[in-house]
Amino acid sequence: MSYVEKNLIPGETVLYRTGLHWIVLLVPVLIAICFAGGGLAMAFGAMGDKGHGARTMATAGVILVILGVASFFIGTLRRNATEIAVSNKRVLIKTGFASRRTIELLLLQVESIVVNESLAGRMFGYGTVIVRGTGGTPEPFDKIANPLEFRRQVQHQIELSRPSHPLAS
Repeated sequence: MSYVEKNLIPGETVLYRTGLHWIVLLVPVLIAICFAGGGLAMAFGAMGDKGHGARTMATAGVILVILGVASFFIGTLRRNATEIAVSNKRVLIKTGFASRRTIELLLLQVESIVVNESLAGRMFGYGTVIVRGTGGTPEPFDKIANPLEFRRQVQHQIELSRPSHPLAS
């Protein structure tokens, strides 16, 4: 069960979820390819040779492959450890796996949501979202998938939760 699901309050339902964009895996994948590719080349290159140098080269190759796999694993873990959700009552953001950082804002306490998108971010659908609660400091979250949709969902729920809105509960 996810952090968001575990921390819902009575009568609260999740209406929108997002997380980190796949672009956060680009550097770990490139590192993994370089390390694992080099490691495999070293390990297979040493297979035909006999002697101390070949054994050292094979060991170094295996270590590089392990480092490559670890790089990919850490990147995937970081991506999956970030949860961002909009419910009918709050905005919930959780980052981190071993150490955790959470922000939970009641919809009526959201003062502003800023979206910054670079050219690459606009092309691939990611950006930085900065959430500011009333009286709080801005909280930036980088490389969020579909940042404009996230902002739209929050604004829509804020509008629905206003007491003057005809559909407000």
